[in-house]
Amino acid sequence: MIVSLGTAVMVASCGNPGQKADGDFKYLIDEFADLKIMRYQIPGWDNLTLRQKEYVYHLGEAAKYGRDIIWVQNCKVNLPVRKAVETILEKYDGDRECKEFQDFTVYAKRLFFSNGIHHHYAEDKFFPECPKEYFRALMEASGIGEDADTLIDIIYNPDIYPQRKSTDRSKDIVAASAVNFYENVTREEVEKFYASVVDRNDPTPVSYGLNSKLVKGSDGVVREEVYRIGGLYGPALEKIVSELGKAMEVAENDTQKKCISLLAEYYRTGDLKLWDEYNIEWVNDTLGTVDFVNGFVEDYNDPLGRKATWEGLVNIKDHEASRRTEIISENAQWFEDNSPVDSRFRKPVVKGVSAKVIDATTLAGDCYPSTPIGINLPNADWIRRDHGSKSVTIANITHAYDRAAQEAPNSTLQEFAWSEEEVAAARKYLSLTDEIHTDLHECLGHGSGQLLPGTSPVALGEYSSTLEETRADLFGLYYIADPKLVELGILPDAEAYKPQYTNYIRNGLQVQFTRVELGKKNTEAHMQNRKLIAEWCYEAGKDGNVIEKKVRDGKTYFVVNDFEALRGLFGKLLAEVQRIKSEGDYAAGKALVEKYAVDIDPALHKEVRERYAALGLKPYGGFVNPEIIPVEKNGRIVDYRVEYTDDYLGQMLEYGRKYSTL
Repeated sequence: MIVSLGTAVMVASCGNPGQKADGDFKYLIDEFADLKIMRYQIPGWDNLTLRQKEYVYHLGEAAKYGRDIIWVQNCKVNLPVRKAVETILEKYDGDRECKEFQDFTVYAKRLFFSNGIHHHYAEDKFFPECPKEYFRALMEASGIGEDADTLIDIIYNPDIYPQRKSTDRSKDIVAASAVNFYENVTREEVEKFYASVVDRNDPTPVSYGLNSKLVKGSDGVVREEVYRIGGLYGPALEKIVSELGKAMEVAENDTQKKCISLLAEYYRTGDLKLWDEYNIEWVNDTLGTVDFVNGFVEDYNDPLGRKATWEGLVNIKDHEASRRTEIISENAQWFEDNSPVDSRFRKPVVKGVSAKVIDATTLAGDCYPSTPIGINLPNADWIRRDHGSKSVTIANITHAYDRAAQEAPNSTLQEFAWSEEEVAAARKYLSLTDEIHTDLHECLGHGSGQLLPGTSPVALGEYSSTLEETRADLFGLYYIADPKLVELGILPDAEAYKPQYTNYIRNGLQVQFTRVELGKKNTEAHMQNRKLIAEWCYEAGKDGNVIEKKVRDGKTYFVVNDFEALRGLFGKLLAEVQRIKSEGDYAAGKALVEKYAVDIDPALHKEVRERYAALGLKPYGGFVNPEIIPVEKNGRIVDYRVEYTDDYLGQMLEYGRKYSTL
């Protein structure tokens, strides 16, 4: 499970050894459309041993070799479109200063950012602003003749692959989605196929379908095409396994070596039981400084919440900053026992919760260029129950967001906060409480609770991702106001949580919709979860005026009047969402999401968009990776140095040349 960065003000500070002074480093390197591109630093790199650096390097190479997989998974036409765009950028020798070519370049940047032709967050198809005749002329001038007409139609026709994941409930959401998880099958056929192989009474269920495409052939038979060497995505997985083998030779300990060995064998065979074995071993690796995520992990892009996209993340532990998350994980049983959730849905014994603060060294797949700020894995509920989970907060990413925001002249906080008192409180506490809410969300929220016997992990279907993020956010919101956090020394005082509450409600009810086009629905799982929580609490607290809607000078604001009552509402909703998950109550989950999470008030939406536009900010951000370069002397590698590129397109083209496998 992942936490995406919302529109909260990030004022975090890493302050780690090896970090360059901020005055010497520019974080924000490019802006276009609704996007900004940033760089992040790797604090403490010079403190690693040569062996650790080599380990990081090969894990990073393994991560980057999975790039083509996510492109193909997002839509089967993505790679041909990308390769055409890459060819134009590299070969076109005409006028590159004219408006039409600049518009083409913006489209190319958007394409690279989204790993395909659909918006990375809203999931709708986006289009070039240059005329299609001009785009075709660029193709011809760059030597692209074959399939040019087909590609132009794919790129410009709004009726071809209109949404990556369909939100139109009047249609078959499997058939209507552009994601490349299914071919020639209906939702009914998918559900029937997996119902025939899933044992709901198995206490250790295999995540069937996680690493496969479901296809109905010309003979009418539905079959899985499994992601494995010798199967689907085989060439990319071969490269990944080769680099993993090199990494295994320099791993920090035997547990890491066993993890890599299991992961490599899983990629060779596609056996999901090996994936579970790998995840159990990975959870047990808590002693090393270097860690990684590599695999088919998150199911957010699947309309049925079953099939996973490929992602990679390599990181090093911030030992000093991790003390906070370690305190939280050490007290996991207390948090579980004191939850407002019905005792039937709580874990009697919380096992193996580990948490740490990390600094990313390589982002890849579904974590690149747009990346989460927190991760909690594995996702299998039974592994969490029996073996625990591993949670991370990515410090250098939040630090980069903060510093990039400080390089901008305006802020959403100043625009949407009701009073200077709110602004002052946010500036005092919000950096810390943003991080703590992420810690609670990842360390405890995703790992809390349990399914009742016989409840399927995929019972909530297309609503599962939204409801799971809702559950984890509510857990964090409920506990960030608990006196236990002050007692543990995690919060400085009993007032610190209040700006987090105010900011969350403000964001959920209005600010986040700067990201959604007028007339569109709210479709992304994390944005849906924030809207669901804020809208539900606003409605449930009306009698007590818990949250008040105010208007001043024609501008709308939302103000929290009763923080204690709001905490009670968070707890009440948490109890219900946990019940829905534990019982697999699809109808109740659907009702919550459809009522509170999807539709945006058009008048408020228009106002929010206009106010945000006046600030000149970009609502979405992503990153280029630092380049980790081997240093040779007398034929031997004696070090690995880090270079921080500011060339977004250059990195994308280099990755296309070096890591393209499919």
